[in-house]
Amino acid sequence: MDEVGAVAGAVYLLAPDGTALEMAVMAGLPRAFAAPWERVGINAPIPVADAARERRLVWVGGEEEMAARYPRIAVVLPYPFALAALPVATDDTVYGAVFVTWPGSHPPELSAWEREHLAAACERLALRLQRVSERGRPFRTEPDILGDQALTGGSNAAEALQLLDRIPEGLCALDLNGRITFVNPAGAELLGLARRELLGRQLWGALPWLNDPVYEDRYRAALISQQPSSFVALRPPRDWLSFRLHPSTTGISVRVTPARTAGGTGRHAVEPSPTRLVAISHVLSLASGLTEAVGVDDVIEMAGAEFMPAVGCQALVILAAEAGRLSVIGHRGYDDPHIVERFHGMPLSAHTPGAQALVTGVPSFFESRRDLEQVYPARQNTRDGMAAWAYLPLIASGRTVGACVLGYAEPHHFPPDNRAVLTSLVSLIAQALERARLYDAKHRLAHGLQSALMPRSLPDVPGLEHAARYLPATRGMEIGGDFYDLIRGTGTGTGDSIGIGDGIGDGPAAVVGDVQGHNVAAAGLMGQVRTAIRAFTAVGQPPGEVMAGTNRLLIDLDADLFVSCVYVRLDLEHHRALVARAGHPHPLLRAPDGSVRVLDVPGGPVLGVDGASRYPATEVPLPPGSVLALYTDGLIELPDTDLEEELADLGAHLAGVGAGPLEEVADSLVAHTAQTHERADDVALLLLRLTGTRPASEGTASGGR
Repeated sequence: MDEVGAVAGAVYLLAPDGTALEMAVMAGLPRAFAAPWERVGINAPIPVADAARERRLVWVGGEEEMAARYPRIAVVLPYPFALAALPVATDDTVYGAVFVTWPGSHPPELSAWEREHLAAACERLALRLQRVSERGRPFRTEPDILGDQALTGGSNAAEALQLLDRIPEGLCALDLNGRITFVNPAGAELLGLARRELLGRQLWGALPWLNDPVYEDRYRAALISQQPSSFVALRPPRDWLSFRLHPSTTGISVRVTPARTAGGTGRHAVEPSPTRLVAISHVLSLASGLTEAVGVDDVIEMAGAEFMPAVGCQALVILAAEAGRLSVIGHRGYDDPHIVERFHGMPLSAHTPGAQALVTGVPSFFESRRDLEQVYPARQNTRDGMAAWAYLPLIASGRTVGACVLGYAEPHHFPPDNRAVLTSLVSLIAQALERARLYDAKHRLAHGLQSALMPRSLPDVPGLEHAARYLPATRGMEIGGDFYDLIRGTGTGTGDSIGIGDGIGDGPAAVVGDVQGHNVAAAGLMGQVRTAIRAFTAVGQPPGEVMAGTNRLLIDLDADLFVSCVYVRLDLEHHRALVARAGHPHPLLRAPDGSVRVLDVPGGPVLGVDGASRYPATEVPLPPGSVLALYTDGLIELPDTDLEEELADLGAHLAGVGAGPLEEVADSLVAHTAQTHERADDVALLLLRLTGTRPASEGTASGGR
C-alpha cells in the first residue's frame, strides 16, 4: 500500500474447501466497512473473487465504473474511490486475493509502475504462503492495521496541544474506527460533554443526537474517498452545529463551529432527517436484491430478510387482488399461518384495511390497536398479535398491483418522514412483485404446455420394466423440446418379422428425441413429432420408415427447427431390438454381467433437413436383465468437458448402479450429471429392462397406453 500510495486494502485467503474467500487482515479502514464481504463465495460478483477465480488483475477506476460492473458494492459504498484486486497465487496454487483502494482523485487508469509493484508484492506473498503451507503450518491471524494515532515529538507535541487548546474553534480528532482521540476545550463545550466523557468513544456513540446513519455515512465517505466531508446537526434543544471532516490515512480531523443561516438566526435552513427508521445497508441490500428476485417467493423472501429489519416491523403480509377477492400471496413473522390466511378469499368490498389499501391505493397507518378498531370495529374479533400497522399500496406502472401490510409488536409512531420513507421503499417491492408475478405466470404456462405434451404415464408392457425422467434447463422459461415415449405396438411382438429385412415388427417401441431450442415453439413441435411417431408406429411401419416418414412431415411443416431422435422396436420373446437413429447420441446397453457398451449403430441426419434421408435399422440382442438407456445430449454435454469422456463416465456409472430398481437407477444417473442443478440444456432419459417374462400370446389392446 505504501509503495503505490493506496490508503486501504485487505488480504483474503482461500477457504480449505476452495468455495470461499475469507478476509485475513485489513489495513487502512475499519473492518466494519467491509463487513458484508468478510467471507465471499469464490463465484461472487466482487473484484477479489474475480481476481482469484480468473487469476488476473481487476481494476475499477472510479465510482461510475464500480456502479456499472459491481453494483452490489456501489450501493453499499457509494463513494468516489478506485480499487485494484489481484490474485495471490503461484503457478499451480491459488492462495487468495488482495485488494487495495485509492481516493477518488486517483487517475482513472492504473499506471504500469503501480501494476508492477502490486503484482510483485502479491507474488512475494504467494511464495511466503507456499513455504508455510509446505511446512504444514497453519496461517496465523494477525490484527488489522489502522495506523498509529499517538502524538509524538516530545516538547513539540506538548506545544501543539497547548496551541490547540487556545484555539476558540472546536477541534477534535477521530481514529479510523471513529473514536475520539483528542478534543480541545472549545470542542468539548460545543459538543456539550466534558473531555473525559468524550475521549475513547465514537462520536455518534457519545452524542445521542449524532446517532443517525446520515451522520455516520459522512464519516465513511470521508475515510473511503479521502476527501473532505461536512454536515450540519441539531444539538438539542435548538443549537445547530457545523461539522467539517478532514481525512487522512491515519484518522480524521474534525472542525466544529456554530452553524448560521444567512439571516444569522442560528438555525440551519434545512433540517437533516433524524429518522432511525432505515439502516442504510439494509435498504441498499433490499434494492439490489430485489433486482435479482425471479419469482414471487423470491420477493417475499427478500422482503422478509431485508425490508423487515430495515423498517423495524415484526410481521409482513403481501396481498393481491384475484377475481374480485383478496389473495394472500406471502407473509412472514406469524407463527400460526392461519392468522393471516383467514383473510384469503375475502371480497374486495369487505370493510378491511387491506382491501381498502388495494382498492383505493391510499396508504393508512394505525399507531395502536385502538386507532385501528375505531376505523374497523370488526378487527376486534380478528386479532393477529400486533399492536400497530401500516397498510401500504403496492403501485407499479401507474396501477395498484397489491398491498404490503407491516405489523409492529408494540405501538408505533409514524411521523411524516417515516411514512414517506415507507411509501418509497414499498415501491421497490411493487416493481419487483409485478415482474415476479409475470414470470410466475409464464412459468406456469410453460410447465402446463410441457406437461400436456409429455406422456402422463408410460404403459405397462409384460416382460419389460421402464423408468423415465425429464428435467428442463434451469435457464430461461424451463421449457424445451426433449421428449420420450413408450408405445405398446400393434401386436404381441413375438413374430420373426422384426429381423433385418422387409418385415414389419409389431412389438412395443421406445423413442427419445430432442427438438432444437428451449421455448414454446420447440415444445409445440415436440408434440407434433411425438404424435407423428406414434401414428407411423400404429400403422405398422418399420423403424427406418417411422423415422423417414417423420422426417418428411417435418419438412412439409416448414418448422425451421431440427430434431434428433433414437427409435427402438422391441421383440420381447426373442430378446432383441431394432434401433434407428437420426443424429442422436448413441444408446448405452448394460449387459446382465454388469458390463456396459455404447451401441455405435449407424444412423441418418437429424430430422427436418433432407426429405430423401434414409435411416437404417440395426438389430441388437437384448438378453434378459439387460438395461437399455436412451437419453438426450443434456445428460452428457457439459461446458468445458470432453463428450467422449462424459459418455464413458456415464457408462461406468450405469455399470455400477444398473442392477438396482430402475427408478433408483434413473435418479442416480440424473444426479450423477454435474449440471443437475444448473443445466444449460434439457435432459430426457428412458431406461428399459427386459425381465425375461414371456409376453402373452394374444394381442394386447391396440395403440393404447
